[in-house]
Amino acid sequence: MSPLLLLLPGVTNTARVWDDVVPLLGADFSLIVPTAAGHRGGPAAVGRATISGLVDDVEALLDERGLASVHIAGNSMGGWMAIELARRGRALSVCALSPAGCWTPGEADETHATSTIRRGRLMARMAGPLAPLVLRSSVLRRRFLRDAAERGDRLTPRQAADMVRDLAGCVVAPDLLGTTERVLPMDPLPCPVTVAWSSEDRIFPPEVNAVSARRLLPGARHLCLDGVGHVPMIDDPDLCARVIREVVRSGPDGPEVASTA
Repeated sequence: MSPLLLLLPGVTNTARVWDDVVPLLGADFSLIVPTAAGHRGGPAAVGRATISGLVDDVEALLDERGLASVHIAGNSMGGWMAIELARRGRALSVCALSPAGCWTPGEADETHATSTIRRGRLMARMAGPLAPLVLRSSVLRRRFLRDAAERGDRLTPRQAADMVRDLAGCVVAPDLLGTTERVLPMDPLPCPVTVAWSSEDRIFPPEVNAVSARRLLPGARHLCLDGVGHVPMIDDPDLCARVIREVVRSGPDGPEVASTA
């Protein structure tokens, strides 16, 4: 039986953000790719949304399937959730791509990120029904998605429009962007953890948030992925699939797959 791999998207993103990575991993893993509650196309949100509550939801999903633990890869909020699932003993390995939560609530390392995402949501909501028309232009796709990716023009107009709709339509974004939660120190680690930061990340600059991550997770393997933005699945799905595959197969002492952060 193929290893089970759970893929978790970032805040406002849905399972669709993994669409270009899934075909590259499908031959090697049995994939579980959920959309979080309160996100477009996902389950309805109940009460105030928190990271802890979303992690509870994933645990419930694993319990429903009779799964004690799985390999987990996540981006941004999904990377944070993967770390918390490891803390709860539900992960066999973790690949956290630019994880959120490696910050001090209320300080610049948090407010820069959340303010950037809020600004993007405002633009997406203002674009409204005009977004599909605007995003036919590869130049405008690249500009509109610049906070998420270096090469937003890699997406098709339909993919880009879906991403913008997801951004605008995430009803729990205000709760999650206003959270006072954070990643707490974890040492030793309960399973192999790789934290991979995007070199061109405009939301979580690695020179800021990667420093915090090393302090919080000193036993993790820390990497820098060259030439990609905050959502590296947009810029280079092949690189993301390769990193995830090697994390699962080789653990923390395996061969390097990118330059060290």
